[in-house]
Amino acid sequence: MTADVWLPIPPEDIEGLPEGPNYRYWDGAEDFPADPAECVFYVVPYMKPPALGQRPLPRMSSVEVVQTLSAGVDHVEPGLRHLHPGVRLCNARGVHEASTGELTLTLILASLRGVPDFVRAQDRGEWLGGFRPALADKNVLIVGYGSIGAAIEDRLAPFELARVARVARSERTTARGPVHPLTELPALLPEADVVILSTPLTDTTRHLADADFLARMKDGALLVNVARGPVVDTKALLAELETGRITAALDVTDPEPLPREHPLWRAPGVLISPHVGGPTSAFLPRAKRLLVDQLSRYVNREPLRNVILTTGAKRA
Repeated sequence: MTADVWLPIPPEDIEGLPEGPNYRYWDGAEDFPADPAECVFYVVPYMKPPALGQRPLPRMSSVEVVQTLSAGVDHVEPGLRHLHPGVRLCNARGVHEASTGELTLTLILASLRGVPDFVRAQDRGEWLGGFRPALADKNVLIVGYGSIGAAIEDRLAPFELARVARVARSERTTARGPVHPLTELPALLPEADVVILSTPLTDTTRHLADADFLARMKDGALLVNVARGPVVDTKALLAELETGRITAALDVTDPEPLPREHPLWRAPGVLISPHVGGPTSAFLPRAKRLLVDQLSRYVNREPLRNVILTTGAKRA
């Protein structure tokens, strides 16, 4: 059996790939680069529709590793049902922290300081002065404190915040302070001036920011979603935005892409970026380093990094 590795980046562009496998380039083209049955390590094309990335999985009878180049794996998981037990699914932890952290800070500052209003005023030739909220002295709540949540806090650290509260699936302690369990989220929401969603999309987090969640946010608070669109109940968010009680900055939406006539585009107090948290100039060098490391580990039969689940086994 030929041991093929499918890469969405041309292998000749990745310095340091280990010798041994046959590297095949496939970034979602209609024709597969080889027989999917001979693929042992599949790197899912980045920023492509979920159905496209899942398309070869039913024919990958020999695959041992499925590697995403995204932090989330929800776009791949439905296709795993076609695979035999024992296939490891790995995410791209370490690739997107810098870019997503930068965008999160950008969305917060732009929203608080009124940058969208300034851009519109510039188009009208209008000098729009006045006082705006500062990030300094604010209470910030990070919901989803994995590597991206921690990277966001790193970038918030110089801004003289009053407090940062952290929430994750389970309670733990970090160098920066305690991480609260999800069960404590209702008590933390009313204290936060800025609520940042950076959690993966799971059955637990789908519509986590529902009507009750949003109602608990304090008047004037800002909701920032750099996670996945369905983490927020769009209908409930629209209802809150229409009242003007809270504002939002969204890099992800539900649905996505957001249709031209969707009311979220025109809701008051919302800033929308088109899911650009990851795709920056920082992506490619980090993605290449991850692939070289993971494939070296695979070839040398060393433990892989970032294993999210193994097919046929219960998810931790």
